[in-house]
Amino acid sequence: MTDSLKPFGGLSGSTLKLIAIVTMFIDHTGATVLRAILRHPGIANVPEKRALWSNIYGLSRDIGRIAFPIFCFLIVEGFLHTRNPKKYAGRLFLFALISEIPFDIALKGQWFFPAKQNVYFTLLLGLLVMMGIVWITANGTRNLFLSVIPIALGMYLAWWIDTDYNYKGVFLIAVLYLMRYSRLYQCIGGAAAVTWELPAPLAFIPVYLYNGKRGLQMKYFFYWFYPVHLMLLYVIAEYLVPALPL
Repeated sequence: MTDSLKPFGGLSGSTLKLIAIVTMFIDHTGATVLRAILRHPGIANVPEKRALWSNIYGLSRDIGRIAFPIFCFLIVEGFLHTRNPKKYAGRLFLFALISEIPFDIALKGQWFFPAKQNVYFTLLLGLLVMMGIVWITANGTRNLFLSVIPIALGMYLAWWIDTDYNYKGVFLIAVLYLMRYSRLYQCIGGAAAVTWELPAPLAFIPVYLYNGKRGLQMKYFFYWFYPVHLMLLYVIAEYLVPALPL
């Protein structure tokens, strides 16, 4: 699909990022605020109200499935266009550390929850896998079979430390990278790789409309949005919702 055939010239990278951010925010609102509302005595003890809020909660989580595949696609695009992959990896690692407490307190209910790691670690491992594939193919071989080595290692590490989306997230990033030469095949492969979490494959509709342009400069907005919005939602769920006259 050429840019001239895409609606309104297609979607820029910043537009994709906004779609991912908004759907992620809706998902995390469900996982924190709406979950707190379901525990509120004024809702939990009234079956009709609980049924209504349960449906809203379920809808929010379904909408949120759109976010992660888009972020994975953007990581691949970022890797393909960055001038310094090591610096890119260092930035992801820094914000993985910054985001761990907000992730733990908002989504796991504890200030320190070592059994689960935030999504930045998943994206970082996916980036390292792509770096590994490039390193292998740059050292005298074009055998894609050897790409299995960094992919398997990255998936194992994601499973071992239990990152958000786990080894499946790293696998998705690898699929999107290996199929990068065809947007159609990339989207089909990506959609197939996330069929375990419906309706996540729908994320590849806006991805298919990507026009290859960066759009607005939003690099650090997303980096900071993740930990900040988690802390904000935690405060709302923990302190505001219990005081509401529901």
